[in-house]
Amino acid sequence: MNAVLLLSGGLDSFTAGAMARADGYALYALTVRYGQVHAREVEAARSAAAALGVVRHVELDVNLAAFGGSALVGDGAIPKDRPLDGGGIPSTYVPARNTIFLSLALAFAEVVGAEAIVIGVNALDYSGYPDCRPEYLEAFERMASLATRAGVEGGQLRILAPLLRLTKADIISRGLALGLDYGLTHSCYDPQLDGQPCGTCDSCVLRARGFRAAGVPDPLLLR
Repeated sequence: MNAVLLLSGGLDSFTAGAMARADGYALYALTVRYGQVHAREVEAARSAAAALGVVRHVELDVNLAAFGGSALVGDGAIPKDRPLDGGGIPSTYVPARNTIFLSLALAFAEVVGAEAIVIGVNALDYSGYPDCRPEYLEAFERMASLATRAGVEGGQLRILAPLLRLTKADIISRGLALGLDYGLTHSCYDPQLDGQPCGTCDSCVLRARGFRAAGVPDPLLLR
């Protein structure tokens, strides 16, 4: 079985890939350089791809910074120390990002004959992005069955989101049980010049909360 893994270099996509690999999938990784200001994650994605033993790793340039509309592509400052339970969609939301990424992964999946696309989205410990919700993923899967040759010919491509209903602590525990080295990953939205995490953006706060709840130290902070 083949699967296309959307691999960002963060701990979620790394863990989702490891879980799919444990389920017997051969992984084809796709990393998108979308104009993100935190491009350090692309380097982490290369390390994660090597650790997962992917069949092929494609890095694709799709410059969403040309549109703007998100702090992650340089349109405004990255929010720091934001209350994560305050509701609302944060300025780090990139308009239509997961739809674009999943569409690119869908094209890749058709070429390599993949039965699944693996995405590391989470609907519990996350920043409130609308394209991380289960109903969105279900809708995309339905669309894929209509939009592809495989779907027309009776095949079915599944959207696998194994982390969807897990807490960040659960995700970390699953990954450690699978032997993952989270020191290879990068989560920070606004890293320092030396690549170290800022510690106060949404992603850093969620990561720290997860490691604390899992009862293990974050290897990135031990260096």
